[in-house]
Amino acid sequence: METKKSFWQKIFDRPEKPYADPYLGGIVLGLTLFAALFITGSGLGGSGTIGRFSVFLLDLIAPSFVDRVPDFLHWGGGTANPLDATLPVMTLGSLIGGFVSGYRGGRVRPEIHKGPQISNRTRLTMAFLGGLLFTYGARLARGCTSGQGLSGGAVLSAGSWTIVFAIFGGAYLVAYFFRKLWI
Repeated sequence: METKKSFWQKIFDRPEKPYADPYLGGIVLGLTLFAALFITGSGLGGSGTIGRFSVFLLDLIAPSFVDRVPDFLHWGGGTANPLDATLPVMTLGSLIGGFVSGYRGGRVRPEIHKGPQISNRTRLTMAFLGGLLFTYGARLARGCTSGQGLSGGAVLSAGSWTIVFAIFGGAYLVAYFFRKLWI
């Protein structure tokens, strides 16, 4: 007799499907970038959304401070709403689209990828610290790998290519020291 699955089992216990062809994925990504540039006038990227959301929260607490800081002023000064832009909408769409894609492919499940020699807590702490450092670096570089690599690389920006090579080169140099987190 077949047992009835709970709501969570229906979401997480799905058969996994094979990944899409990477060449097809690259073509679709290129067409998505072209559509974003054509429709919105800006490319793809996510780190600006974190900045905009931070200014939004700061504007709720201390609006006069936002009005005095030039870096915040252009996003949310005066009556401007920092979330009134295409980037937060595209980021939200990316999150929703990623979830739908993962769900359809049978890859949505709560799990922590890590090496056998570290605890879940250490892995999550290192992931959080890495995310903080990468977000800070993305603000310094004026864009994340998506913004710099896809949007900047597509228009052949020398600065974007330099940053992408620095990101991947830095990752290869540092990966050796953190390999125990995965192996």
